[in-house]
Amino acid sequence: MKKLYVLIAVLIMTGCASQTFNINGSEGDMPTIQKSHTFYISGLGQAKVLDAAEVCGGAEKIVKVEAQHTFINGLLGLVTFGIYTPRDAKVYCAD
Repeated sequence: MKKLYVLIAVLIMTGCASQTFNINGSEGDMPTIQKSHTFYISGLGQAKVLDAAEVCGGAEKIVKVEAQHTFINGLLGLVTFGIYTPRDAKVYCAD
């Protein structure tokens, strides 16, 4: 029973995080591209680059850029003890 309480406490502590950068005003509804980046050992000393201007066809067409750490990403990090820690990136472009 004690193990169940510990498991529930750990699952509650694995939260979600989202960083959103509104670039050119209006909100986009659907992301133009959604990509999952792979990090190892909690991303220590690692960086991934996604060129939003290239995705949207110019910097003036970028509406919003978002980086997310979802529940599933946290669960995968928990199961692998932080060895594998994915993170999602979304780019929203103007039509």
